[in-house]
Amino acid sequence: MRDKILRMLEKDARMDFSDLAVMVGASVDEVLAEIAKMIDERVICGFTTLVNWDKTDREYVSAIIEVKVTPQRGQGFDKIAERIYRFDEVEAVYLMSGGFDLTIIIEGKTIKDIAYFVSEKLSPLESVLSTATHFVLKKYKDHGVVMEKGGGGDERMIVSP
Repeated sequence: MRDKILRMLEKDARMDFSDLAVMVGASVDEVLAEIAKMIDERVICGFTTLVNWDKTDREYVSAIIEVKVTPQRGQGFDKIAERIYRFDEVEAVYLMSGGFDLTIIIEGKTIKDIAYFVSEKLSPLESVLSTATHFVLKKYKDHGVVMEKGGGGDERMIVSP
């Protein structure tokens, strides 16, 4: 039941609990109790609305920053990750495998805001060895949701001899 509830709420957090109960084969009280338990256990960490900010007047810049760090003895990457996720600009921090250690997703009003964050807040941290910043130009799909429906098909110009 737990996995079914999670999958359905992940797709639509506004789902009516009576509909959810029918879909998972449980009573409304059982569903509510399971949801409350998952909130207490931090399995469910929040209920959010996915907004396509490009369709609004809001001016912002998103960036993805690759960070190489020196893990701290006895605490690994957790301590530096915690220090980074406490900054207001930071939307997400992920521990990665591969060529760098952490991925940070941040937002600012301007590119200058992002540059200030990297140069004045992130890079000076003693565990940070290097950073690589990538600016998000357009979101096509976010959290499993297509942000803008396209015309479909291949839109490239046909070139023939």
